Amino acid sequence: MAERAGVSRSAVSRTFTDGASVSEETRRKVVEAAEALGYHVNHLARQLRERSNIVCLIVSDLTTPVRAAMVDRLTRKLQAAGKITVVLNTESDEASINHALKLTLHYRADATVVLSGTPSTGLVKTALANGQQVILINRDDGLEGCDNVGLDNATAAREALFLLKRAGCRRLGIVTSAARTPSLVEREERFLEAADGEAITVAVVEADATSYRAGFEAAKRVYARSEPPDGVFSVTDLLAIGFMDGARLEFGLRIPEDLCVIGFDNIEQAAWEAYRLTTFEQPLDRIAAHVVGLLTEVQDVTGSPQGDGAVFEPVAVWRRSVRPHPGST
Repeated sequence: MAERAGVSRSAVSRTFTDGASVSEETRRKVVEAAEALGYHVNHLARQLRERSNIVCLIVSDLTTPVRAAMVDRLTRKLQAAGKITVVLNTESDEASINHALKLTLHYRADATVVLSGTPSTGLVKTALANGQQVILINRDDGLEGCDNVGLDNATAAREALFLLKRAGCRRLGIVTSAARTPSLVEREERFLEAADGEAITVAVVEADATSYRAGFEAAKRVYARSEPPDGVFSVTDLLAIGFMDGARLEFGLRIPEDLCVIGFDNIEQAAWEAYRLTTFEQPLDRIAAHVVGLLTEVQDVTGSPQGDGAVFEPVAVWRRSVRPHPGST
């Protein structure tokens, strides 16, 4: 390439080194020679002596709407910031997460963002000791040395309880999942705590998974019994819309006249006319921007600091699955 451009080898090297001094004329000659020869800089080879710019995302249940939306926001913003994104699609159990985190060390990743599951403390310490930045999203572990980004589930739970009470619901329930992920467990616990503070009994309905079908089957179990709930908070929208369809299609219940339902996530389907689900929206764009800020050292914190991390407040989205007051439709 140096011979074709008529310049020295050091001039070629400087041309492809960020911040190096090279004249515009020399740069033009080298770039033209590179294009003619089909040359591209090998950024992976550079990581032997520089930072790789690789950010790994560890994620499970990638096809669920909210998880897919989060990955979409993160990858777009990371790429715009000049980062190389590697998505590791895994299971949510500790062994699978640990295996994925080990792979990030093989990739010489600068950082890992964990969206699902919880890696072991020992492996996180190994990643940190190797100079890797670890960011945990919606985890409750608070592992030392990691950046934590979470949601204010307590506020959302109190608001959900208020809305169901205002609608005149007398028998409350919460639809949760056997997946028992940290974020889902926290939503359940905060709702139960809020209800207990007002001496309200809540029926816990545990679906087999965090899916539409699991929500549908949960409704079939609940409404086959006496005195089922007339007001329900679901820890995800996907469970909520399945639960709504099960109650309506199998038992003829009207929403919101007979049953009020509140979800969480504000997935696209929640706004469909068939559901018009009142829910709480995760501020995915703000969360993704905050994560990128942590990785690029641009500290524009848009969440509220809490402990060692940032906490974002879910935004209530009012639709028609809850009565605005008793007797209304």
